[in-house]
Amino acid sequence: MSGLLGADLPTSSCDDSSISMVGNDANICRHLKQAAHVIPHHLAVAVQKAKGSGLFNQSGALSKLSYQELDFVSLDRQSDAIAFALNAHGIKRGMKAVLMVTPSLDFFALTFALFKAGIIPILVDPGMGINNLKQCFAEAAPDAFIGIPKAHIARRLFGWGKGSVKCLLNVDSGKPGLSAKLAQMVVGAPSLASRLRRPSGLGWPSEQVEYPMVMLKPDEMAAILFTSGSTGTPKGVVYSHGMFEAQIQALKNDYGIAHGERDLATFPLFSLFGPALGMASIVPEMDASKPITANPEFLFAAIEKYQCSNIFVNPALLERLGRAGELKQHKLPSVQRVISAGAPATIASIARFSKMLSQGVPILNSYGATESLPISMIASEALFATTEITDNGGGICVGRGIKGVDIGIIAISEEIIPQWDNALLLNNCDIGEIVVRGPMVSQSYYLNDSQRNSATAAAKIWDPATNSVRHRMGDLGYLDDQGQLWMCGRKAHRVDATRNGQFAQRYYSIPCERIFNTHPNVKRSALVGITVANEIAPLICIELDQSLVCNKSQQLYQDLIAIAEQFPQTKGIRRFLIHPDFPVDVRHNAKIFREKLAIWAQSQTKG
Repeated sequence: MSGLLGADLPTSSCDDSSISMVGNDANICRHLKQAAHVIPHHLAVAVQKAKGSGLFNQSGALSKLSYQELDFVSLDRQSDAIAFALNAHGIKRGMKAVLMVTPSLDFFALTFALFKAGIIPILVDPGMGINNLKQCFAEAAPDAFIGIPKAHIARRLFGWGKGSVKCLLNVDSGKPGLSAKLAQMVVGAPSLASRLRRPSGLGWPSEQVEYPMVMLKPDEMAAILFTSGSTGTPKGVVYSHGMFEAQIQALKNDYGIAHGERDLATFPLFSLFGPALGMASIVPEMDASKPITANPEFLFAAIEKYQCSNIFVNPALLERLGRAGELKQHKLPSVQRVISAGAPATIASIARFSKMLSQGVPILNSYGATESLPISMIASEALFATTEITDNGGGICVGRGIKGVDIGIIAISEEIIPQWDNALLLNNCDIGEIVVRGPMVSQSYYLNDSQRNSATAAAKIWDPATNSVRHRMGDLGYLDDQGQLWMCGRKAHRVDATRNGQFAQRYYSIPCERIFNTHPNVKRSALVGITVANEIAPLICIELDQSLVCNKSQQLYQDLIAIAEQFPQTKGIRRFLIHPDFPVDVRHNAKIFREKLAIWAQSQTKG
């Protein structure tokens, strides 16, 4: 890391020794509190705003972009004030609160206020769909609902949290000029602003004082984060402050993030780590739930204005920004690190984006899940060296484990494994289910019904030797002889082909698909299983590269058959269907809904 990043910091820095937990009590906000003392007037958060239409002037340059900023001491004080206001409104330690606020200064201040007060935020991805959202809120049984007017209107329309929510707060007054009273009638919730103006008394201080931050045991529940549901039913993952601490340490030690850096934060949860790391979070104007719709010019403008050294992007945004940069020959000289997570990024996307970066600046691909993140990491230069193996069906290399993470591979099974035994481990290079253990690995799902009890039992293995659990990732892969982890796809996406009613051959999604993706006309492919004459058969759905002309479907079919016969991973695959546009998840635009494709493929198949 360049010494310039922290060159203007005081000599007393926010290192681990100066903020070590006392009595094993924990709260992620201790990092913010320390930064507010050590670097009070350094930038903590900046939010980009695009005003109305006509965003470009006659010369084509950006116009009407504005920025709202908070330094560390202001963020600390505002979150203190909100914590007092939450308590005065009846929202107190141990209660669960849905937080549906767009990335903004309010989002940061509110989230840190909840943590300071020991209130458990429930964080969901709005892009998961109405039905999934309702299920998530029913399972989490929130005590409070804090959101923007749009969220409250949806809450009333769809009955979110009905039967459990006792306290409501509207984060703003809605439309400009709308009175607070009318706003409350429209959204059914009083405004947070009115609570902040509450007079002294009833626990509300008459002047700015420091909020007595609630300290929890490291393993106590600090937040509930719901999985996106892109690969199954959304589940509430129980986060502790100990997990947050482990993630912060990984970002410091393994990713090399230092105080004084500035991060282009395109994912709300990761953006919260910025202030906790002494790093400014720069939030661009974009829909965080649909990054593929982001305007690259806005993001480039924010990076340039604040000279961002770090960028956090998912594969869809990496591709979008890379194409925009390639078109305009744009450069990002201030960037020293790019972190990509959420789904595997393609080699082509990484290579394209890298053209905007200075020589030697890495794109770090992170592997993990909501239940356990980060698990492993690989830099772009090392990833490029694995291209041939990947194209030949060897899976995708996701690197070595983060410090403190134990990665193992066990046999593929749907059976519950109640207790860990090292005898479960497979040999190197044997494909099986990835199992992980470490301080950032969640211990359970939120248990509010028997369904989630069974989900925890299916995903967790108790390890008596370490007095902790190992998490079954639901992903398949293997460890090579150098200790690198290779991904071979989701366990649910494998196809076990049959012949005469007996198991014949197993096909893995990523190895198969990456082989067929080498054909120049193929944009992407998806392995699915179909039933033909009472036998399970593999079928490859093909999405063509629309930039290329492919008029000879019979020739394409023959090409794919020939490719399949060249590799043991694909041998025997003889069924292919062209699909016009794969169904994918909204956030990453990379996780293919193979379950939907399987239903479609079955409907297209005769016999």
